[in-house]
Amino acid sequence: MELMLAIGIGVLIGSGVWLLLRTRTFQVIIGLSLIAYGVNLFIFSMGRLKTNAAPILESGAVDPSRYADPVPQALVLTAIVIGFATTALFLVVLLASRGLTGSDHVDGTESK
Repeated sequence: MELMLAIGIGVLIGSGVWLLLRTRTFQVIIGLSLIAYGVNLFIFSMGRLKTNAAPILESGAVDPSRYADPVPQALVLTAIVIGFATTALFLVVLLASRGLTGSDHVDGTESK
């Protein structure tokens, strides 16, 4: 499971960087989103990968190896919400830039 997750994170980050180097603004926004998803998966994996493990600890003596860490899950949930808001802001800026310049290229000029 760890290998599949590592490959998935690598593919997301690699695809995001490839799209980030494009000249069109929509591709740049999608690239930033893919990188954010890769980083979120990386942070989530730092809380130990467990299936069927409760994220909440019980009172008394407990074995911490039986539980998942809830802090990375909370961080990723917060990052997802902030990521949606940032993507929406980028899309508004993209539409405004396209309306002002008439082009969706990053530098505002289209090569011929």
